[in-house]
Amino acid sequence: MEYHITQYDLEQGALEIQYIEEFFGEFPRKKTAAEIVQRLSGRRHLILLATAPLADDDGAIVPVSFKVAHEITLGETEPKLADIVHRLSDNIQFPGRRILYTWIGGTRRDWRGRGFFRALTEQQESWAIEQGFDEIVVKTKNKFYEMRGTLDHLRFEVVKYERNNADNAESKVYLSKKLLPEMVRRHRSARSVVEIRN
Repeated sequence: MEYHITQYDLEQGALEIQYIEEFFGEFPRKKTAAEIVQRLSGRRHLILLATAPLADDDGAIVPVSFKVAHEITLGETEPKLADIVHRLSDNIQFPGRRILYTWIGGTRRDWRGRGFFRALTEQQESWAIEQGFDEIVVKTKNKFYEMRGTLDHLRFEVVKYERNNADNAESKVYLSKKLLPEMVRRHRSARSVVEIRN
């Protein structure tokens, strides 16, 4: 199976992500296009969206999975990003290295288990290596078992676990993967990628 992936520029990509997040019931609060633009402006970022034909209508192509990532540095001033860097600073080496943070992403429930998230992750890794990044980090919650399982298969390692004493399902899990050029040879998904720029 070949996965069809679109890499968007900031403005169009933000609108596409706002649209696809409407299909995710488990997200307590969906991101707006304005929030996405504000977060990504002025920093290296990547917006990827996978599409596929509907099972009962090959002519209808729908968005099924997405991934948004951006660079984070020791000098973050935006409070949420500064907090993430602070929480990771004992576990991730920031000085002299480029770190890509996977901010948001997911696959629509009815399309899970078909390799879309793997394809997007492998495309993200290829792009990150080309751009000179050294490591990818991601934060998730303990309750997102399918996501954690997928990241495990993709060889992301747990670097920090923040237990929520009231509800362990809400505990935060931080994972990381160091990037090496030879990693691309181990990618398994066949991908066609189209870049859309204004």
